[in-house]
Amino acid sequence: MDAVFSWQPLEFVGRMPPLWESGPKSVAGDTDRELVRRVKAGDRTAFDVLFARYQHKICTLIARHLSDPAEAEDVAQEAFVKAFRALPRFRGESSFYTWLYRIAINAARNHALAQSRRPPSADIDAEDAQHLDGAQRLATAETPEAVAMRDELAAEIDGAIAALPDDLRIALTLREFEGLSYERIAAIMECPVGTVRSRIFRARAAIDQRIAPLLGGARSAGDG
Repeated sequence: MDAVFSWQPLEFVGRMPPLWESGPKSVAGDTDRELVRRVKAGDRTAFDVLFARYQHKICTLIARHLSDPAEAEDVAQEAFVKAFRALPRFRGESSFYTWLYRIAINAARNHALAQSRRPPSADIDAEDAQHLDGAQRLATAETPEAVAMRDELAAEIDGAIAALPDDLRIALTLREFEGLSYERIAAIMECPVGTVRSRIFRARAAIDQRIAPLLGGARSAGDG
């Protein structure tokens, strides 16, 4: 099958009409399972709904692994095309959402391998940093010293995440930035829940170790 849906760059999505506007009005409110059934039955409009439903999440996920936004959009498009072509073989043993995430992660990995480079994470701002255990200690006061250190801390966290092995970085990203449960991450990464917890623990420990000198400096400045 050839994909027939239209790619929408994220900055234009909010201003464009829904892709399913001209199709059956009942489609937009259907569950993923029902939409998958419709696609398999030949209703390509149903895949437009799935695409519109998950394009933000998939593009955001991939952008955390690729530094170039244009590349991230291309890889996200590729992931949806692969999903569309593979959908007839989707058996529904996991949710469509989990299955699609797995395809997107594999597409990002394959792209990074083809480019012979490790994909860095997306930029991390001060609010993102608060999701990381070690960084939370810096958010206790809005002192001039703390504000001045934020750019340096964000850059250090960014570098620490980029330096993580793929499995640790993906597990951490899905948990901290996507907010997925350990069970959902385990399904996406096709490993036991205990392995997911271990990977996230190791990732957090590595990041905490890297930013510890900065946090120690922040505490010293605050004591002064």
